[in-house]
Parts: sequence; structure tokens; C-alpha cells
Amino acid sequence: MGPAIAGVAALAVAGMALTTAFEPVWAHGPTRQKVRESIEINAAPAKVWAVIGNFQDMSWLQPVTKTTGEKGNEIGATRTLTLTGGATVEEELYKYEPDMLSYSYRITKVDVKVLPVTNYSSTLTVSPAPDGKAKLEWAGAFYRGYPNNDPPPELSDEAARTAVSGLYKTGLEALKKKIESGS
Repeated sequence: MGPAIAGVAALAVAGMALTTAFEPVWAHGPTRQKVRESIEINAAPAKVWAVIGNFQDMSWLQPVTKTTGEKGNEIGATRTLTLTGGATVEEELYKYEPDMLSYSYRITKVDVKVLPVTNYSSTLTVSPAPDGKAKLEWAGAFYRGYPNNDPPPELSDEAARTAVSGLYKTGLEALKKKIESGS
């Protein structure tokens, strides 16, 4: 082995040693979190879709007090949800499949104090359940509200999962009650 090749080999070994030595410092950031909640509703799937299928109307979800938006149910449609207390969430529709009773959207702007997530996307899907009932599933994927390592507790993976899961469960329960009571 010539001196040039020996020098390159020594540099490569030194580089690997450095990479290994500093690996904990270069730990990757947050991992994508997923939440999936569902509920069975004593109503036909079409009736459930009639309540949730319009992207421009999220009045069925507490604490939404107002929904405004543009472009209806077209891909790229936007909506702004105004919440109790005045906070807002901006969202965009990226998939709309009325024949499959499903749509997907992403949050384009939210204060992490309102919902401790980033890069959030979600899908609502209605499907048939036994005895003429409907199953409504709400699935989301997101990153925690703090994008770097060592997040504060209120912006951690656990805080993000807890907040989204709580929102989904509360929303699905309220929707079930609304549809089954006929209100």
C-alpha cells in the first residue's frame, strides 16, 4: 500500500471514529406520530357523510364556533376554523373522495399553544358497520409541536398524541350524539 492510499485509509478510519463518537450529539429529531380513533353511529353511512362530508362546515366539532373558507370541496380548498376564545386553525383539503365517503386535509397554520403539533394531516372516513350502522374513523399523522430535541413537556410527542386523541374522541362522541338524537 502506497503512502497516498495509506493516508486516505487513515482519514476514513478517523472519520468513522468521529462519526461514532459524536452520534448521540447528532441524534435525529422527532418521529411522526399517528392517532386513529373511530366510533360506531346508529345511522346509515350516507346520513353520517351528509353531516361531515362538506369540508367547509365543521360546525359538528367542538370547540369550532365558525368555519369560513374558499373553493368548496375542490382539491386545494381552504378553510379557517375559529375556536371558542378566538384562536384560529387554517386547513387545506388535499384529497376528496365522496364515492368512498372520505376526505383528507392538512393544517397549514396553527399556534402550538392551541394544538401542540406540526406537519399535521388527517383523514375522515365513513364506512358501513353491522346492522345498518356507520363507522366513522378519524386518523391523523403529525409531528410534535417542538421540532428540536428535548421538547418542553407541553410540546412533546406524548402531549401531541394526547391532544389529538382527545380532540378526536370528543369530536366523535359529540357527532354520534348529534346524529343519533336527530339534532
